[in-house]
Amino acid sequence: MGLALAAGLALVTGCTAEPAPAPPPDRGVPAGGFRLVAFDSCAEALRQLKTAASAYVGPWGFGPNGDALAFGSAERAAPAAAGAADAASTAAAPGYSGTNRHEAGADEPDLVKTDGRRIVTVQHGTLYVVDPATRRLTGELDLTPGADQFGGVEDALLLHGDRALVLRRDGWAGRFQPAVSEGGGRVVDAPAPDGIVGPQLIMVDLSGQPKIIGEYRIDGNLVDARQVGTTVRVVVRSAPRLNFPHRERATDEQRTTANREIIDNATADDWLPRYEVTSGGRTSAGRVGCDRVSRPAVYSGTSLVTVLSFDLGAAALGAGDPVTVIADGDTVYSNGPRLYVANDQRWRVLPILTARNIAPDPRDETTEIYQFDITGTGAPRYVAAASVSGWLVNQYAMSKWDGHLRVATTSGRTWGDRPNSTSSVYVLRADGTALTQVGKVTGLGKGERIYAVRFVAGTGYVVTFRQTDPLYTVDLRDPGAPKVTGELKINGYSAYLHPVGEGRLLGVGQEASGQGRIQGTQISLFDVSSPAKPTRVAQYHVRQGHSEAEFDPHAFLYWPAERLVVVPLTAHGTGRPSNVAVALRAGDGGFTEVGTVDHTSDTGGPEGLTPIRRSLVVDGVLWTVSAGGLKATSLSTMKTLGWLPTA
Repeated sequence: MGLALAAGLALVTGCTAEPAPAPPPDRGVPAGGFRLVAFDSCAEALRQLKTAASAYVGPWGFGPNGDALAFGSAERAAPAAAGAADAASTAAAPGYSGTNRHEAGADEPDLVKTDGRRIVTVQHGTLYVVDPATRRLTGELDLTPGADQFGGVEDALLLHGDRALVLRRDGWAGRFQPAVSEGGGRVVDAPAPDGIVGPQLIMVDLSGQPKIIGEYRIDGNLVDARQVGTTVRVVVRSAPRLNFPHRERATDEQRTTANREIIDNATADDWLPRYEVTSGGRTSAGRVGCDRVSRPAVYSGTSLVTVLSFDLGAAALGAGDPVTVIADGDTVYSNGPRLYVANDQRWRVLPILTARNIAPDPRDETTEIYQFDITGTGAPRYVAAASVSGWLVNQYAMSKWDGHLRVATTSGRTWGDRPNSTSSVYVLRADGTALTQVGKVTGLGKGERIYAVRFVAGTGYVVTFRQTDPLYTVDLRDPGAPKVTGELKINGYSAYLHPVGEGRLLGVGQEASGQGRIQGTQISLFDVSSPAKPTRVAQYHVRQGHSEAEFDPHAFLYWPAERLVVVPLTAHGTGRPSNVAVALRAGDGGFTEVGTVDHTSDTGGPEGLTPIRRSLVVDGVLWTVSAGGLKATSLSTMKTLGWLPTA
């Protein structure tokens, strides 16, 4: 259980810590607000963590089935733009595109990056550097020699000048090793107690042949990261490294008592994240200090969120200048000056509720949001926090504009024969150390859930779906009185929305029958110039198709100079290779198919085996990226200009 949060948060350094109220194991938001405070000492921090965790632990460990360390999914789809400036976020500079991102002022890690001078991609533990001018592979670096590079873990990177920072998800706080149960009973899994198990950050010098100049590893799982200028903020979620073995011949009460004894014998080293820094051939180890940790008034002690800061312009990575909160976190959003970390309780409550086919308790339906000031290059400064009802679909459900944070959520049961869900948009404003609600719109999509959100300046676009797809337009120009101004009902849904010019909005999702049965990828062009009467002016539909852009907006490319839309597409029985990137021109009246790109004929493998993952534009050339390599295609003729295999 993450921290249970209500609005009204104050960071009070050095204040007297009071005993942590023990949260009930099946409830979320406390009746009142809370304060975020520092601990008096490490001994006091450990005492309070034990008190909180002991109240929450059960016969099977943390969580309803002893699986709290699984944390839900850290790789939830990370979405893309918000605000008028965000419409051009894929056009990072004249002549080349960046990879798709939510806000123009905050870059996001992805499997490929370009600055116009070079293209850098990381695939299966190997980093490749491409010169787009000569269309040659100019550098290759094995990031972890001798390691298994095909474990299903995807790497990502950030780029600045001659430095690349690779973020490897090659470990997580819930990694397990066998633990023998009592009395020779069945063998169960338990968290590995020794060694740092978590994300690895690798700084690479690209000035010549790429070489590693620094490494950093920390306990936990990588949630996400954002880059502003040379500064990178990395958000990591961790758990106490406690081993709760299965006891075959014990009652639940005996198991819980034994688990509390394990907690009582734990040390600060079992709770606080450890890290290792390697630079210049030397490795140093450390641990997040108790003075770096803050807590709210109500928390479970089962998870911590740490924000790390690294300077890509520095000679070494350093220790990350950590800031830690005893909380959970699974969604990161930043507009540049501010960083928001949000978490909800779905991983904790939904397995039980779905199994019992019951609606969630409103006190469990909360999303907690922390706001940090990241305008400087030092450690983030905590600013404010809030709690809103409902759950986020992804980071695109948050947007900062004109001094206000807009948040879209879904509450209620979305499953079963009688769903009672509904969606809302909240408007929050920083008031001291609290993000205070100043306005809201509720009642969107009854019985449905949010599939996509996009905020463009003072307007919000919300897609909900169960059988049909209402596209709602929400007027947010008056933060204290937001209102729904229009609604468009069509079959299917959009899972990602992107502004493509004045009064135009593009959606990528699925077509569906009148009964809600999906029927393949659809790309829709909406006319939203009249907020009261949004209309769909064009549709591109591929039966039995699906696109990675539906769940990961990094796979989407919009090149404003050509009004060009490029998305990866997988479909069978269409008369074309089963995996392609389709390029469309979004005109005022509809779509024109410019062409398709495939990576099948050059890889030598079976037809359609290599899905295209990403697309970039550099100096009039469309670059597509797959696990097999990179292909250069002329934007004017759609003819192949070069193929660089990486497999």
